[in-house]
Amino acid sequence: MRFEGKTAVITAAGAGIGRATADIIVREGGTVVAVEINNARLEKMTAELGDCAGQVEGHCIDAMDETQVRALIAQTEKTHGGIDILVNAVGGSTIVKNAQATVEELTFEDWQKLINFNLNATFLFCNASIPVMKRAGSGKIVNLSSIAGRGLSAKSSGAYAAAKGGIIAFTRKLSIELGPFGVNVNAIAPSLTLTERLMPHWDKRTAADQAVEIDAVPLKRIATAVDQARVIAFLASQDADFVTGLTIDVSGGLS
Repeated sequence: MRFEGKTAVITAAGAGIGRATADIIVREGGTVVAVEINNARLEKMTAELGDCAGQVEGHCIDAMDETQVRALIAQTEKTHGGIDILVNAVGGSTIVKNAQATVEELTFEDWQKLINFNLNATFLFCNASIPVMKRAGSGKIVNLSSIAGRGLSAKSSGAYAAAKGGIIAFTRKLSIELGPFGVNVNAIAPSLTLTERLMPHWDKRTAADQAVEIDAVPLKRIATAVDQARVIAFLASQDADFVTGLTIDVSGGLS
């Protein structure tokens, strides 16, 4: 029960990596303040996790709305006495029509959409939560980057790579700022992960194309959301008390 007595704020908690992380934390005794813009996903999640060792509290808000974010963090501190864990899971590349666009093909509008979607919510939740963690003298922040941020994804756009590279740099900078206050800041960089959002895109690919993708991974399979969530849970637990400023590639050995 690594998370008994702990309160975790998780964004994009209704599906994918955020949902898989929430599952682990709740099943291991933690309280999850689940942030999700899709109310149907949120209701499904809270119903399914209702009988676990911990508890889940759903909040249907826009993670990129500063007013809503600040209100949620203030409410969480008041209700639960603090925030032990923050997992920033908002992000992705499929919000634009051509997620694989070259820099030449990218429109400025799509560039802005991808930069904003992959950076703004992470900044807002960190910015609002840091004072709470400083007051407590402890906390764990885990951000979601991507191997695209390492320049390792040939199928990702330059905008997505830039945004996820920004997450890696932001994580490192924040770890230096917050280390003296007892707050650990780390990130994961997933490879292609078969979440609910990405499965339709994966299923449209030919068997030959899928085989090439799988063969490129030393472990010879594509990641699942649980693969990513297990590493997030490690970074959010006391097992990682002396780990900060690190971005772990959860990629099956892909390089």
